[in-house]
Amino acid sequence: MPNKEALLIIDYTNDFVADDGSLTLGKPAQACEPEILALANQFAADNQFVILPTDVHTQGDPYHPETKLYPPHNQRNTWGRELFGELKPWYQQHQDHENVWLMDKTRYSSFVGTDLDLRLRESNVKTLHLVGVSTDICVLHTAISAYNLGYNVIVHQKAVASFTEASQIFALSHMKNALGAKIVE
Repeated sequence: MPNKEALLIIDYTNDFVADDGSLTLGKPAQACEPEILALANQFAADNQFVILPTDVHTQGDPYHPETKLYPPHNQRNTWGRELFGELKPWYQQHQDHENVWLMDKTRYSSFVGTDLDLRLRESNVKTLHLVGVSTDICVLHTAISAYNLGYNVIVHQKAVASFTEASQIFALSHMKNALGAKIVE
C-alpha cells in the first residue's frame, strides 16, 4: 500500500473564526479560509485524507481544564461549533467520501483521547499537513503529538492563525526548530 498523506483542518469553527464567535481569533483566522479550502479541494481530488478534528465541550464541565481557562465555546449542537464559512458547505458536499471525516476532540491535541493515530496507521498515512486554529494551541499540540508518534509534519503558514502575532511567530518557530516540521507558504 502506498504512503498516504492527510490534511488536518483543526478547529475551524464559528466560535474560533467568526467575528461574533465566543473565543474568536477574528480576521487572521478568516484570512486562512481560501488556503484551507484550496488545500481541502486538492487533497480530496488526489484521494488523500481530509480530516476535521473539531473541539467539542459541555457547558460548565467541572472536570475539563478548559472550563477554568476560557469562556464556553464549541458546545455540541450549537452554531459556535459549526464549521466556519465556506468550509461548512464544502464538508457537507464531501462528507460521504471515505477519506473525509469530521472527528470530535476534547483536548488541544487531535490525538489525545481519540482514535486518530489508529485510523491514520490503518490507512498508511505517514505525513500530516496541519491547518486551522490556533497555531500556538491546538495546532501546536497536535504537531507535538504527531512528532512523538513519528509522523512527518507540514504546517501551511497561510492556513494557520493565532490570537497574537507573537504567538504565531513562536509556534511556527517552535514547530520548525524543535519538531522538525516543514513550514510552507
